[in-house]
Amino acid sequence: MDLRKLKTLIDLVSESGISELEVNEGEDRVRIVNAGSPAPAGQVVYANPTPVQAMQAAPAASAPAQAAAVEAPAAETGFVAKSPMVGTFYRAPNPESPNFVNIGDTVKVGQTLCIIEAMKLLNEIESEHAGVVKEILCENGQGVEFDQPLFIIV
Repeated sequence: MDLRKLKTLIDLVSESGISELEVNEGEDRVRIVNAGSPAPAGQVVYANPTPVQAMQAAPAASAPAQAAAVEAPAAETGFVAKSPMVGTFYRAPNPESPNFVNIGDTVKVGQTLCIIEAMKLLNEIESEHAGVVKEILCENGQGVEFDQPLFIIV
């Protein structure tokens, strides 16, 4: 495997937040492990979701209580649209365009709410429920984690 491919794979692992990647190409085999080492100044590093989940799962008795506490307010306030991936949250397709939705807008099932950029790919996040946007929980350009609440729709 040439050095350019190896460098690209290392960059993808560090930008995506995955903990490890293994690639087999013919007889060549490469395994890259993201040890969470600090990045040089100016480089964006996404938090690695796997260790956080592992730490939360350790105290098994308190984990169900935390999950119930998180879900209870969501049922009272409406549907919570959550991020399906780690990436960067954008409210509009580009800086000059209007936002996909604003607080108070009525949305339909399948309507685009935002874009999450992950590994240079723009992923449109669509509404799973119809209703009115009550709250937008993220700032434009903010990094988001998997399953992070983005919108509240009532």
